[in-house]
Amino acid sequence: MTTPAWRPVAARAASLLLRYPDHEVLSVLPTLVAALDDLPAPIAQPLRVVAEHRRADDPATLAATYVELFDFRRRCCLHLTYYTAGDTRKRGEALVLFAEAYKNAGLRLVDGELPDYLPAVLDLAVLDDDGWRLLRENRIGLDLLAKALHTEKSVYRHVIEAVRAMLPPPQPGDIAAAVRLAQTGPPVEQVGLEPFGLVDTTGGRR
Repeated sequence: MTTPAWRPVAARAASLLLRYPDHEVLSVLPTLVAALDDLPAPIAQPLRVVAEHRRADDPATLAATYVELFDFRRRCCLHLTYYTAGDTRKRGEALVLFAEAYKNAGLRLVDGELPDYLPAVLDLAVLDDDGWRLLRENRIGLDLLAKALHTEKSVYRHVIEAVRAMLPPPQPGDIAAAVRLAQTGPPVEQVGLEPFGLVDTTGGRR
């Protein structure tokens, strides 16, 4: 199936809107907002909500809110394998599969992020279909993240809505698995995971 021409633009916009709001990321907002005009309304509208929020709010407040939400609330984790593997050895195996996708695409991650970091996976999707495969295969994580962000009444829930809208509808098995994980939480087994030392190819921090 041919990838719609708008989908890489939408994936890049979602990636930028989920990254830490430093000066570099915020400086791209005018270009990002203009690009949304070419996207389908169900994708553009939720992304626009977050873009306008970032344009209107104070950078220091944006940064503090972002850190509080994504760095200190485990259920709002932006690392996709956390939702299905938690802090277990299985997560290391899952991260290897993510890392291989970047390598097979001839891409290198930077800035020390793990390869399942959602903005990085979205940037992979911009350039290679394996990014979309990883998003589809980790739909449960996206669904649980969306639920957590909705509970927190976070504006970032709109970005996840847009990402989910770019993917095929969840299957009954995916929904059942998401319900089980929502009730029990991710698996827990305290182990050390060596960072894979990777992030996206754009050179941005997040």
